[in-house]
Formats: sequence, structure tokens, C-alpha cells
Amino acid sequence: MHIKDIDLNLLRLFDAVYRTRSVSRAAELLDLTQPAASQALTRLRLLIKDPLFVRAGGGVEPTPKADRLADAVRSALGLLEEALNESALFDPQASRKVFRIHMSDIGEGRFLPDLVVALRREAPGVRLETLPVPRGEIAQRLDSGRIDFAFGFLPTVKDTQRVQLIKDRYVVLLRAGHPFARRRRSAQALLEDLRQLEFVAVRTHSDTLRILEMLQLHDRLRLTTEHFMVLPSIVRGTDLAVVMPRNIARTFAADGGYALIEPPLPLRDFTVALHWSRRFEADPGNQWMRGLIESLFKE
Repeated sequence: MHIKDIDLNLLRLFDAVYRTRSVSRAAELLDLTQPAASQALTRLRLLIKDPLFVRAGGGVEPTPKADRLADAVRSALGLLEEALNESALFDPQASRKVFRIHMSDIGEGRFLPDLVVALRREAPGVRLETLPVPRGEIAQRLDSGRIDFAFGFLPTVKDTQRVQLIKDRYVVLLRAGHPFARRRRSAQALLEDLRQLEFVAVRTHSDTLRILEMLQLHDRLRLTTEHFMVLPSIVRGTDLAVVMPRNIARTFAADGGYALIEPPLPLRDFTVALHWSRRFEADPGNQWMRGLIESLFKE
């Protein structure tokens, strides 16, 4: 097969199906009828000589071949779109641009609600996609155009442009009424007495695990999960404690049912920043979105 045999619209369809895991939703995104999308996908399958997607649980799942193609197709489409729109002014009210953003689950909880509200007001046709990217790949994906921005505490991400948004620190969250939270202690005594607690931690947030290890509390770890956002119900219903960012912990505590303590943890202070690529710094859409994010979140 030669690249000349591929219609660009087939690649756009492939990307949409891969992202949505649904032919019907992909057709809707591209303003196609479902029969037209199915016929186009059949053409692409014949050209690629692979099924690309198989039926699974109310949608489709990609084949290994589709997984290998997905990043290259998305990158190529993104770069082409960037080149075609390079000199165009960005009109937020008229734009239908898709911004792809690296965020953790806790970042989504902190930033997405306000950002979505602002976009509905300022740029109603603009769409967001969030996806977690391994830290070692963030800079490369920003440079390739596969993601537009990265939010978070990302000290190992180098060679990007960045702006500091908020200063935060790690604290310990407990259920309201937890016996540990009733007794007053000095800061040092509070730190030493953490050994009385048992902890739940999040595997994907390595800094909190590192804090527990530095305090030699790894043997007090009773549960490890994948996501921060499951923690409120776990903490509220048990005597487990969790080390987490104060900004998020205060949000939980404001609804009642939680106690928040602030021992002098190692590595407790950190900065949340917005990262982007130097390659796209002059892009009007990138500039507009950076300005919106800074106006919403920069302290």
C-alpha cells in the first residue's frame, strides 16, 4: 500500500473511531451518516489489510495494528491542521478546535469544572480532551502536537514553556471524628505520631508514596488505588488516612465529614504549572487558551 492510496478523510474517520471507540459517535463528530462512516471504514480496512476495530461491549475495540497506527495518525492530522491554520486568527466564538490536555484524575477534578464553564461562555464550539500521559513522554508529545498542554506538578518535564498557576502542599486527610484528629500536638509530635495511622495511597501519584517512604511509613500502607477521586468515600468510611494536595483536601472537607491535618511532611510544598511546547507558542489558539487558563487559575 502507498500513501497516495489513502484519502485524508479516511484517516480522520480512523482517528475519531479510535478516540470514541464507536463508529456511530465518530460519524456524529464528523457530520457523517452511520452508513457512510461504515462504508468508509470498510474502504480503509481493505487498504490497510486489517480489521482495525472489532465489536466489543456496545462499541468497538482497536486491533494491535490500529493501536500502532493511532499515535502516528493523530500526530499527522494535528500537524497538518496546525500548518493550515498557522496564519489564521483565532476566533473563540467561531472555533471548533479540539484542545488535548494532559491531566491526572485529581487535576481534572481541580481544573475542569471551571474551565468547561468558561469555554461554554467564551468558546462554545471548542472541545477538550483530557488524557494521562507518562511523564517521560509529555515533552515529546507537546512538541509533536499530540497534546496541546500539560497541567500538574511536573518537575521532571524539561524543555517546555511553562507558567506557574498555584502553590500547594501535601496534607493528611482523615474522616471527621477520627481519634487521631482530636488531640492537639506540636508540629513535630504530629509528624512523629503519623505512625499511629494506616494509609491509603494512589499508585499513579508517586510523590505521595515517596513521602510515606521517606517517613518510613510504607509498612503502614493498607490500600493502594489507581485514582485520587475514589478516596473521599474510602476515607470517610474507614480509619485510613491519605496524603493529598491541600487544595483538593479542602474541597472535600468543605462538604463536611472530613478532618484535615498539616504535619511538616518532607517534600510537602509543590507548584502546579501549565506546560506547552515552544513550537506552538505563537499559535493564536494556543495563546488564547493559555490566557484563559491563566485568568482562571493563576494565583
